Amino acid sequence: MSVAVLIDHRAGEVTRPSLEALTLARGLGTPIAVWLGATPSADAVAVLGEYGASEVRVADIGDDARHVAKAAAAIAAATEDAPVLIVISTFVTKEIATRLALLTGAGVVVDAAGAELVDGHVETVQTVFAATWNVRTRIESERAIVGVRPNTTIASPAAESVVPAVVTVEVDLPEARESIVSVAPIVQNGGVPLSEAPVVVSGGRGTGGDYTLVAEFAELLGGAVGASRDATDEGWISHEHMVGQTGTTVTPALYVAAGISGAVHHRGGMQASGTIVCINMDPEAPIFEISDFGVVGSLFDVIPQAIERIKEHRGA
Repeated sequence: MSVAVLIDHRAGEVTRPSLEALTLARGLGTPIAVWLGATPSADAVAVLGEYGASEVRVADIGDDARHVAKAAAAIAAATEDAPVLIVISTFVTKEIATRLALLTGAGVVVDAAGAELVDGHVETVQTVFAATWNVRTRIESERAIVGVRPNTTIASPAAESVVPAVVTVEVDLPEARESIVSVAPIVQNGGVPLSEAPVVVSGGRGTGGDYTLVAEFAELLGGAVGASRDATDEGWISHEHMVGQTGTTVTPALYVAAGISGAVHHRGGMQASGTIVCINMDPEAPIFEISDFGVVGSLFDVIPQAIERIKEHRGA
């Protein structure tokens, strides 16, 4: 069975979550990479082949790729013979998946943590209701679209690399009632995007607006900086750092909550993380209820000690 994977790429390079998706796809069938944009470089194609993609289907629709309905039409054209499509679960791809389901009659599950074939149907696992329930879902329709969260599958190369054929897909774009008149890229901070980071260090009201230590700790661990809604509401840090139900949902291997009480809004965006560590001066803070390891104390005392010990360990 062919399993299509919508490849996320930046500046022509394949992102790590896409490699995770290809790894997951190999457990379901034969992966086919779908690439929206200009023809990928030979290096990018080689990486896709290393992770098992037998074919790379390229739909170059220019800036129309930013238009959800047109992107869905392009993906539909590239996946006509693939009963399963895997995408990285983001705000944009969730909307694309919905449009695509309307076009193809596919069943959709988003924010999945895994997928497998059971009795000829795709079954997914995911957490719902602010990560308070684990759910297994079976897609009964003939076509399935699965949105998977980053960091839920360990990316691993295929046992044997293949040389994928690169195929150009012709797309008949639909008429739309709206159009994109301009595109102004937002300057992004360096480092790993919050939603993809294997480690997230978040600071809340306990930082008092000083994120110096939080940022230093995140950089040391090779992770990203997160924040609570209180911190973003105060203007201490920009909104794209907010972790929560109305912010970014993260599933890193390690989540560090520094000076965050653990309100339901915040917990809903990080509770599915692998290991949760919290630092809080209030021993009754709700965050301790879901933490694997908790430290009662000031982040301004605890984080410097953690940084020092980690540097000592790495230098040993």
